Amino acid sequence: MRGPLDDIVVLDLSRALAGPHAGQMLGDLGAHVIKVEHPSSGDESRGWGPPFVGPDHDISTYFLAANRNKQSVTVDMKTTEGKELIERLVRQSDVLIENFRTGVLDRLGFPVERLHELNPRLVVLSITGFGHDGPEGGRPGYDQIAQGEAGLMSLTGPSADEPYRVGASIADLLGGIHGAYGVVAALYERERTGKGKVVRTSLLASVVGVHAYHGTAWTVGGQVPKAAGNHHASIAPYGAFRCADGMIQIAVANEGQWRKVATLLGIDPDTPKYANNRQRFAHRDELIGDLEKALAQHDRAHWLAALGELGIPAGAIRTIDEVYAWDQVRSQGLLVEVDHPVLGPIELPGPPLRFGDAGSGEEHPRRHVAPPLLGQDNDAVLGWLRARESESERSPESERRR
Repeated sequence: MRGPLDDIVVLDLSRALAGPHAGQMLGDLGAHVIKVEHPSSGDESRGWGPPFVGPDHDISTYFLAANRNKQSVTVDMKTTEGKELIERLVRQSDVLIENFRTGVLDRLGFPVERLHELNPRLVVLSITGFGHDGPEGGRPGYDQIAQGEAGLMSLTGPSADEPYRVGASIADLLGGIHGAYGVVAALYERERTGKGKVVRTSLLASVVGVHAYHGTAWTVGGQVPKAAGNHHASIAPYGAFRCADGMIQIAVANEGQWRKVATLLGIDPDTPKYANNRQRFAHRDELIGDLEKALAQHDRAHWLAALGELGIPAGAIRTIDEVYAWDQVRSQGLLVEVDHPVLGPIELPGPPLRFGDAGSGEEHPRRHVAPPLLGQDNDAVLGWLRARESESERSPESERRR
């Protein structure tokens, strides 16, 4: 099955999560992704767990999460032979992904200038922890450190006194998402200019880039946002509420929705302290108490059904196993089955994009490939490389095409 990036070759020199996630996103779109790993240890996330699975319990589910639709080739970039192989791969690639610390790729002999000497059309994605320059540009970047430094932890948790990390490695994942979108933009620009560019992002930039209304609360409003637990920083009622057998979430985004919710729960919607969002937010603690007193009369299923009939955004709080058992998740292609060389058929979280009109018959789900074993594709990649080089020698104008 072809994808939008079916003619693009990606050389993925990254490891851990941010860079590999970007590469996986491009692979999901059809790109041919060649993952370069050190022969002795490979991507360090191969050793991150638990859980570990497989007959010898040596396959990391962490690695499986970020490396589908890739081939693995082992290269020691510090050796002459390794450098020569990287040069050959660079010449035949459209995109190179790296998330080394600032200066490491230069010391390995591949500064940007050298990469573009080898291949002027190459798009280079560079992901760092805190940016490639600036007074702290050389700092190592890890997700939780970036969450704290970029202000995200100060917005997360039950109160301003208890900052929490986001449960997912969101700084890494956002770094990969922003990087992949930058690559696609650079490839589009290359169609006009004929030249590749360097795309730079960082964990810091990716988190600050999604501050949204929290950022403008300070930059424009002069207020420092603080953690508000399970409730929205600007809208009320909007959050998680206790009912008879647990918690549900209710999101009231406008006055029409508020009147419906208030009427359902026996609250006068025109009470002055609740008459508009500004007043409701000012009296939020009292409002939460009134809502939970009413919600305590019935269980979650009752309220979700009643709110659903009124068209009020509401939902359960699911565990991960419940999410993947949910028919709606499966209907959206958010689980894909692949055939792993050791584990056999396994299910992986699927890509978040679909192409075509839903229900029209135009959608053609892609077949996905399992994350590779270390060095699994050495022979296949070398064979492909020789064929590409031979084709380039015969037809120079085809050098950039698969």
